[in-house]
Amino acid sequence: MENYKVVIPAAGQGKRMKAGQNKQFLLLDQTPLLIHTLRVFEGDVLCESIILVVNEGELEEMRTLLLTYGIKKVEQIVLGGQERQHSVYEGLKALDGNPIVLIHDGARPFIQQSEIHKLVETVVKSGSATIGTPAKDTMKLVVNGKAVKTVERSSLWAVQTPQAFRLADILYAHKKAELDSFMGTDDASLLEFIGEKVTIVEGNYENIKLTTPEDIIFGEAIIKRRKGERNGSDRTRV
Repeated sequence: MENYKVVIPAAGQGKRMKAGQNKQFLLLDQTPLLIHTLRVFEGDVLCESIILVVNEGELEEMRTLLLTYGIKKVEQIVLGGQERQHSVYEGLKALDGNPIVLIHDGARPFIQQSEIHKLVETVVKSGSATIGTPAKDTMKLVVNGKAVKTVERSSLWAVQTPQAFRLADILYAHKKAELDSFMGTDDASLLEFIGEKVTIVEGNYENIKLTTPEDIIFGEAIIKRRKGERNGSDRTRV
């Protein structure tokens, strides 16, 4: 299996979290949210390096965080742009060659290495891929507050990150989007914009993005459950 590099945007203000600070610094199980995310890649043998994209005003705080928690795979810290798309583009431009590059939200701490490896395997075969999960609820098309149509659920997926590409492909898509003033909802949509298809790899419903205060509660519950599973597995081995 090929190695990869990962760009992690962590420059957003996270206004919906209503925390009065960048949500990346919020404590989850007594550890900053961003550190949980970085540790997944720090511990993955396939991950060659991390490009971390941050706010200029938080640059020193981020450096201190990395030193405090022993995160060593961050190759560069890059300053972000006005929107997430701009920040990711800045991170991508810091890379050389044409490696497999993953783009992953700093606020998604529950991605697992097994899912990352499935994603990398798919990129080797198809050129681009994203983690996602099938829609579980009935889906309605709503216009002006009125449900006008029930949408066939089997073809709908909730798209997450990581999303993975060859560096040359995603750089070209970002450059074209910039030239045409196109703002996508994610990086996969930029590939779609230039006429490419992105393969969906089924992931896990726990791979949530921590966006609102309620998500912190869900996040703590996920950590508690995973700790319980690990402890149970340890007792079984004993």
